[in-house]
Amino acid sequence: MPGPLEESVEAPPVFDSSDYEAFLDDYSSHFAADRREVLHGRVLSVSDKEVIVDIGRKIEGLVPATQFPFVEGKPAVKEGDIIEVMFDRTGEPVDGYILLSYERAHRLQVWDQIEKAAAESGTVTGRVTAKIKGGLHMDIGIDAFLPSSQIELRPIHNLDAYLGRELPVRILKLNHRRGNAVVSHRLILEEEASRRKAEALASIYEGAEVTGTVKNLTEYGAFVDLGGIDGLLHVSDLSYENVSHPSDVVQVGQQVTVKVLKFDREKERISLGLKQMRPDPWIDIETRYPPQSRVIGRVVSITDYGAFVKLEPGVEGLIHISEMTWSRRMKHPAKVVKVGDEVEAVVLDIKARERRISLGIKQLEADPWTTVEERYSVGSVVEGRVRKLADFGAFIEIEEGVDGLVHVSDMSWTAHPKHPSELVKKGQQVQAVILNIDSANRRLSLGMKQLQPDAWETFFRDHQVGDIVSGRVSRAAAFGVFVELVPGVEGLCHHSEAGADTGRRAGTKADKRQPALPLGELFDFKIVKMNEAQKRIGLSRRAISDEDERNRLQEYRRQAAVATSSVGNAIKQHRPEEKKKNHL
Repeated sequence: MPGPLEESVEAPPVFDSSDYEAFLDDYSSHFAADRREVLHGRVLSVSDKEVIVDIGRKIEGLVPATQFPFVEGKPAVKEGDIIEVMFDRTGEPVDGYILLSYERAHRLQVWDQIEKAAAESGTVTGRVTAKIKGGLHMDIGIDAFLPSSQIELRPIHNLDAYLGRELPVRILKLNHRRGNAVVSHRLILEEEASRRKAEALASIYEGAEVTGTVKNLTEYGAFVDLGGIDGLLHVSDLSYENVSHPSDVVQVGQQVTVKVLKFDREKERISLGLKQMRPDPWIDIETRYPPQSRVIGRVVSITDYGAFVKLEPGVEGLIHISEMTWSRRMKHPAKVVKVGDEVEAVVLDIKARERRISLGIKQLEADPWTTVEERYSVGSVVEGRVRKLADFGAFIEIEEGVDGLVHVSDMSWTAHPKHPSELVKKGQQVQAVILNIDSANRRLSLGMKQLQPDAWETFFRDHQVGDIVSGRVSRAAAFGVFVELVPGVEGLCHHSEAGADTGRRAGTKADKRQPALPLGELFDFKIVKMNEAQKRIGLSRRAISDEDERNRLQEYRRQAAVATSSVGNAIKQHRPEEKKKNHL
């Protein structure tokens, strides 16, 4: 049986409304029943209002031009094209042509494809046309709804970015009555991710070098997409240098080649390393930076306790604050170096396992303590600034890096301070005498009182027991009073030596709280005891009174003796005259 387009085309029959429906039923039953009324026709003519189509059997039909997409103001078909059409039962014949529908034929064809895709879990492509409540509207040949939860693997907050895009989708649900569908793009992504994940897992093992894309960054590291599975690139494995944040080394979207450090296949956890892609600079660190060698680096950070110097990528050394200068007066490393400074230093110590290098810059200059005994001698007078005060004394800086200690007992012969601040102040310039030098232990003993003669030594040299001295009562004690004889020298007058009247007064219970002698008064005392080694002087008021009494008694006796002698002489002179008278 010849096909519908194999007959010659003659003038189309003219239909009226009474026999139009009968013709459609008869044609459909004989020629189009096996095609569900879908016919193939040849385009005979095209205008901006209609397209005339030959469907065979000497029958021509009319398709409204509005059913075709327009290009440059005309329907996008041309004469000779073969198109699919259906009878349009909703309209009347136009100008003797039966009414055909290109839209219905196209829709039916699309619907067949969609039903087949839904049955076979196939993929169809559609275009996003609008954003609607709960998701997106798509055109897949029919109206389709793409829920927000079915767009991507993760929640999407900006749906406007999908407008106008073409997306492959999977049919979730068809509604024949309404002629629409519910679709999913996420199912396709999940299947693709699952496939890529399986391929990636097959090629991943500990020690393998893999290439991936940085997916996102956190404070503790970066996640790298290895193709369907993510691996963690910890911040400590980004670089041999100190990294404060992963963004200092990698960026989102960057492609990186990393090494697999650990792989737990059951939990699908992968630990990655970027710094492991190059040799560890600490492996042969001691051969490249031997102790006592000089190095040059750049200051990268400063703390209260020192400065970190970058010697090469991944290798930093610490200059401790104590290794910056021989002087002890520096308060903060920023006084010596600043971030970005290029400095020269001496390698002091290396601990490769702990990844630590100790550096020093004061070692670039000679240690002043190595020559301190050559430049100073015991007994010499030096001058310096009071650098620090302690309970036991004051530290005096006599030159850069050389401090000496003036013990509180060596500050004054006469004063007895409870704290050095009573005699000197921090920052004050003072003179002192060197008492001892211990360069091995970096110690220098100084004395300030040695600049003046010892008042005790002078007093003991100029006085002896039995001397009468004058002194002022300076303070009282339970056993007597202390008397200042000269500045810095005191003697003790015991209650028993204070005198007869004062002794009786102090001996009563009511008067024990009163000093034996009034404070501040000046008296004469006799030295009754002297101990130079212990710096003790015993004084007595009573001894002076006893001596005065003895002196008065001796004077009395002397005068009495003189008087007696005078009377005797007078008697001797009178007796010869009496003898003469008696003789006569």
